[in-house]
Amino acid sequence: MTRAIIHIDMDAFYASVEQRDAPELRGKPVIVGGHPQRGVVLAASYEVRPFGVRSAIPMARAIKLAPRAIVVPPRFSAYVDASEAVFRIFERYTPLIEPLSLDEAFLDVTGSLGLFGTVGDIARRIRAEIKKEIELPASAGIAEVKFVAKIASDFAKPNGQHEVAPGTSREFLAPLPISRLWGVGPKTEEVLKRHGLNTIGDVASHELEWLVGKLGSSGQHFWELSRGLDERVVVPDRYAKSVGAQDTFEEDLLGEEALKPHLHSQALRVGRRMRKSGVKARCVQLTVKYSDFTQITRRVTLDVATDDGQLLYREALTLLQKADLRRKIRLTGVSGQELTGGDDQLGLFAADEPPKKSEKLNLALDAIASKFGSKAVVTADLRQDDPDEARDGFYSEDKRETAAKAERERRQQQPRVERDEEPPPPED
Repeated sequence: MTRAIIHIDMDAFYASVEQRDAPELRGKPVIVGGHPQRGVVLAASYEVRPFGVRSAIPMARAIKLAPRAIVVPPRFSAYVDASEAVFRIFERYTPLIEPLSLDEAFLDVTGSLGLFGTVGDIARRIRAEIKKEIELPASAGIAEVKFVAKIASDFAKPNGQHEVAPGTSREFLAPLPISRLWGVGPKTEEVLKRHGLNTIGDVASHELEWLVGKLGSSGQHFWELSRGLDERVVVPDRYAKSVGAQDTFEEDLLGEEALKPHLHSQALRVGRRMRKSGVKARCVQLTVKYSDFTQITRRVTLDVATDDGQLLYREALTLLQKADLRRKIRLTGVSGQELTGGDDQLGLFAADEPPKKSEKLNLALDAIASKFGSKAVVTADLRQDDPDEARDGFYSEDKRETAAKAERERRQQQPRVERDEEPPPPED
């Protein structure tokens, strides 16, 4: 049976959230980023992209390219809330959801066609509901396989969808540059071009034996992708090998105290995702990336598998304390590894044991988060130490709307500030 795969990618996600929450930013060139001298661009609105500004470029370069752009600091808690709302919409259409990041995922809707119509109809419904309920734009790529769906979503941007009909993947891919093949970096691209392979179609037209002879085992990988052959299935969290969360910081952080709230937030997110998917982790892994981009991973095996975010946090913190905390850190990540089903083998006397207090608490917190959002109840360290948490506040949906209305009225009463003025010079 032909598969129906949708790749949903939110458009300029961080920047779109900022424009949604601050109406005066709409239609303006917006950069979400850190320090103007040493930070990087985390997101660029479509209004600023004609100037050459893209995510991941240095902030100093971005400001030179677009000196009149509006630079706003990131609010990660707002992005997490928006992401979780988007994924709740995905769940209305299929349980087969493979998260790639906060703002993109693969969906296998093959089994949903009888309920919701064609794959194109499903993609349109999902995008319409995201727009109506969350007020954010999303693009969708549709194909038989994941690789082609991912590329198709790039063709759909911004705020559109592109469908590659069954049986036409090779034709769709043929004119694209070889750099679009998964696994082709600058060095591999140079090697391929030396052999006269400039487009994906060039790769597809060669015999498999020739490619393997020239490129080794990767030759078969490229040959299959170039012909639209991708057997990988959409892997939900419950079938994944690991469930993780990581964040790149606005500015590099130094010391345990600065890192603890971020580590705590990541662990709680991982625990929530695992409980939602009915899995537990036997291992906890910590990822640390230093300011010089060197990266380390540390892991510990647990006596009993868990889906408790607090326990994940305590283990991750112990691992963090073994890292070199004298160096500045730009990224941390927490993941649960060696996943098992939620029902582990019971101990000798476990049948008579009541549910642990932590399990009851997690059930209650999950119910609250489902109704009011993930930030409705948080631990004290996140509330006090995370500036995003303090700024966003914790409201029910009705109270959030009331607060948003009051904020809009307050802004209307203030003198209009021209947003296209030159930004202040970088601080020393």
